Formats: sequence, structure tokens, C-alpha cells
Amino acid sequence: MGDVPDPAADRRSGAAAARTGGLAMRTLRAGRLTYVVLGLFTAGSLFPLVWTAIAASRTNTRLAQTPPPFWFGGNLGRNLQIAWTDANMGTALLNTVIVAGTVTVGTVLFSTLAGFAFAKLRFRGRRMLMALVVGTMLIPPQLSVVPLYMLIAKLSWTDRLQAVVLPSLVCAFGVFFMRQYLVHALPTELVEAARTDGASSLRVMWHVVFPAARPAMAVLGMLTFVMSWNDFFWPIVALTQNGSPTVQVALTGLGRGYIPDQSVIMAGALLGTLPLLLVFLVFGRQIVGGIMQGAVKG
Repeated sequence: MGDVPDPAADRRSGAAAARTGGLAMRTLRAGRLTYVVLGLFTAGSLFPLVWTAIAASRTNTRLAQTPPPFWFGGNLGRNLQIAWTDANMGTALLNTVIVAGTVTVGTVLFSTLAGFAFAKLRFRGRRMLMALVVGTMLIPPQLSVVPLYMLIAKLSWTDRLQAVVLPSLVCAFGVFFMRQYLVHALPTELVEAARTDGASSLRVMWHVVFPAARPAMAVLGMLTFVMSWNDFFWPIVALTQNGSPTVQVALTGLGRGYIPDQSVIMAGALLGTLPLLLVFLVFGRQIVGGIMQGAVKG
């Protein structure tokens, strides 16, 4: 006898196929919705940069009209040249690269060393010192401007780059950030094993601590570079536009006058933003990889 079809089994298989198809459709819709939301966030993030470029390519008269322009004009090269010349952007960019690069290297190095000490070394007063470090983050930076300026004036550092670099080499947030990371990412047994094998403190730092802290160091380095590049308050106090300005100080010169040229100001802002974009394009993959590596380890 041939096999007799089972209607109940056919209904069950049909229901299972329908459920599978419905789940696939819901997953597809959720995926499309995710891409739409991410696309909107990306467009919102890129809009200020695109608008800066559009404004930099127009004239001051056109920017004052209503409605504002929504596409590029033909004055971008002229405005960039004026901003480059009037704000001395070549010197300002070089100074900012020196300041931001030095501050980034120093902050990452000193924060990693101090973070390792607070995370893995046992010494008297460790918790109290850590509390003092964290407590300094509660102090507004404006309170230290007057004594800090008096100090650099006494050292004859006014309008010199070291007046901006040295006060920023140690960062309380960086110490706290690296300490919190190394507490979980670096096993104490690994440090003790290296010391048992006769490794010096320098070799322990170079071969054990730095490789383990690399993801956090990349994140801290990127954050420090961006903050140092965009820093305005202390550089405008310690530096002048005619001496050794950073980008943010140099841009203030473009806004002077009875009627500032907004298109030239936007061109200067564009010149000051492009190096940051270049840094992220070059090192973005390593930074994201470092974050993901740290997340997997955690």
C-alpha cells in the first residue's frame, strides 16, 4: 500500500513555514528600520560640516539673504586663500599639531603609568591619592587661570607653546580612565609572573602593561587629541594672534571688524576641521578595533 497523506502533519509543516517566513520578514523590516535610523543620524552628524563648506563657498552678502543657500557656490578658493592669509593659518596649524600631538603623547603615557600604579601596585595612601585625583575633576578650570598665568609670566612663557602644553600633560580623567580599564583588563598574576621571571619595572611596562592597555590608550589618545585641538579657553589667555597662535586663537582674528565676513570665517573653520577628519580617516579603523578589542576582553 502507498503512503497515506497525513493532513495534520501537512498543517503543522505549513504553520512552521509560515512562522519562519513571518520571522524572516520581521527581521528584514527591523534591519531596514535600523539602516534608516543610522542614515538619519549620519546625515545629522554630517550636516554641520556640509553647511560649513557651503557657507565657505558663498559670499557674505549671499549668506545674509533669505532663504540661505543650500548648495555650493564659486568662492571657496578665494575665501580659503583669504582665511589662510589673514589668520596666518599655516603657522597656526603647525602650532596646533605640535601642541595637540605633544599633549596627546604625554597624557596617554603619564595616564597609563599612573593608572597602572593605582590599579595594580599596593602602597600606603593609594585610595586617598586616587580620591584626590578624582576630586580635581570637580574643580572648574577657570579657577586655575589666574595662578597659572602668573606662573607662566614669571617663567617668561607668555605667548610660547610650552605655556599651553605643560599644564595639559597630566589629566585626571586620563588617570581615572586608565586605572578603571587596567583593573579588569590586566591580570595581577601576569604582572607577578613577569617580575618572577626577573623583568624590571620598565620591561613590565613595555611588554605587559602597554600591550594590555593598547585599546584604552587608543581611545584616550583620540579623545585627548580632539580636546587639545579644539581647546580655546586657556590658549586665548596664554597666546596671542600675532605670536604663536593655535587654530582656535587664529580664528578669532577673522571675526574682527565692523561687519565680519562670515564666509571667510567659515572657510577658516573648514581649514581647522579638515586635519581632524584626516586623523580620524587614517586612524579610525585602529581606534574602532581597539574599542572592540577592549569590549571583548571586558
